[in-house]
Amino acid sequence: MVSKKSVDNIQFLPFLTTDLNNLGWFYYGYLKSDATLMTVNTIGAALQTLYMVAYIFYSTEKRQPVSRVIATLVILVLAFFYFSQLVPDMNDRLNQLGLFCSVFTISMYLSPLADLAQIIRTKSTKCLSLPLTITTFLASTSWVLYGLQLNDAYIMVPNLPGIVTSLVRIWLFWRYSQDQPSYSLLQT
Repeated sequence: MVSKKSVDNIQFLPFLTTDLNNLGWFYYGYLKSDATLMTVNTIGAALQTLYMVAYIFYSTEKRQPVSRVIATLVILVLAFFYFSQLVPDMNDRLNQLGLFCSVFTISMYLSPLADLAQIIRTKSTKCLSLPLTITTFLASTSWVLYGLQLNDAYIMVPNLPGIVTSLVRIWLFWRYSQDQPSYSLLQT
C-alpha cells in the first residue's frame, strides 16, 4: 500500500477481522493471566491497526472502512460489557470468550478457501500469497503446540484448521501456477 500509494486489489475486511481476533485473544490471555497470549496479540492488534490506518490513508473511498471500524468498536464495547458485567463467573467468562475466539479464529483460517472454486477454475493461485500461507502454517502450528503444552483446547483446536488450510493452499501452489510477480528482498 505504501510503496504503490494505493489499496488496489487489497481487501480491508481481513485487517479488521484479524484485529478483532487479536483483541479477543488478548482479553482471553488477560483473564487467564497469560503473558504470551497478551504480548503476541498486542503486537498483532497494533500491526493490524497500522495496516488499517494505512489502508484508510491510501484509499480513495474512506467512508466504508471508517464506518466498519466504528461498527467494530461498538461491537467491542458491547462484547466487553457482556463479558465483564453479564457473565460474573470467571470460568463461564473464560469458556464463553474462548468459544467465541475459537469460532472467530476458525472462520479466519477458512476465509482464504473462499477463492477455492476460482483457483480450480482458472488453474491459478494468483489470489493467494505464498509467504502468508507459510507464515500461517508456522503460526498455527506454534499455537497448536502452545495449546497442547497448556492443555487449553480453546487455543489448540481453532488453530488446527490453520494447519489444514495452509497445507491445502501449499498443495494448490504446487498444483497450479501463481502468475504473480516474484517477491524481492528489501534493500537495507
